[in-house]
Amino acid sequence: MDWQRADVSVPTRAPTDSTAAYVCGDEAALLVDPADTSDALDTLLSGCTLAHIALTHHHPDHVGAVAHYARETNATVWARRGRAAAFESATRISPDKLFSEGTAIPTDAGPVTVLDTPGHAPEHVAFATDGPVVTGDLAVAEGSVVVGAPEGDVRAYLTSLRRLHARNPDVLLPSHGPRIEHPRETCARLIGHRLERERRVRRAIDDGASTLDEILDAAYEKDLSGVRDLARATVLAHIEKLAVEGSVSWDGERATPNSAG
Repeated sequence: MDWQRADVSVPTRAPTDSTAAYVCGDEAALLVDPADTSDALDTLLSGCTLAHIALTHHHPDHVGAVAHYARETNATVWARRGRAAAFESATRISPDKLFSEGTAIPTDAGPVTVLDTPGHAPEHVAFATDGPVVTGDLAVAEGSVVVGAPEGDVRAYLTSLRRLHARNPDVLLPSHGPRIEHPRETCARLIGHRLERERRVRRAIDDGASTLDEILDAAYEKDLSGVRDLARATVLAHIEKLAVEGSVSWDGERATPNSAG
């Protein structure tokens, strides 16, 4: 099943400076992640009848034109069950229907199935068809995905990547960067990257770093100019994971190693 893509320029921390919107179907189409209005997206939508609008998650660089295209097309607006209030706060429009894991959104090209993929954001989902999966900010072809506190959850993110790896789709369609032609290799690379970052954080704590900034400076060897806030949020998310698992103690200000961890 084919998805059509339009890259929409929008303020984002991603290096692409754009977010990809995806459309599946012609006579009863689904639009995913309309970050903003654009000529490219309008052209894409002019060739179809829009029936549904949905989001992979609620971050600002994914939601900007939901209300606009809903008003223009009278499409059904979907949101994650249990997250309707957050959806309305982000988009300024109330959802018409709610989805959960396994919900099939009907299009004339066939059903699009919702997959729970939290971690980057608590409400994050992917949209699967026969072959491709639209993955939002779950995966990128190059680099890594920010999983930062307070909403990022490293444990959930790793589980989402492992589930996607087990599903073994033909191709991944991310929000930022090129399509991912080798999904399993990419999932394995991202899991490995996240676990290596965790090892560095744990080593820093074992070596005596205790405050968030001390741990950050010890866990990263590269220049963090322009992205230090993202790296700091990422390190905090890793500390929270280690604390939940009992490897370290974290009181909100200082981390200490647990001898049993």
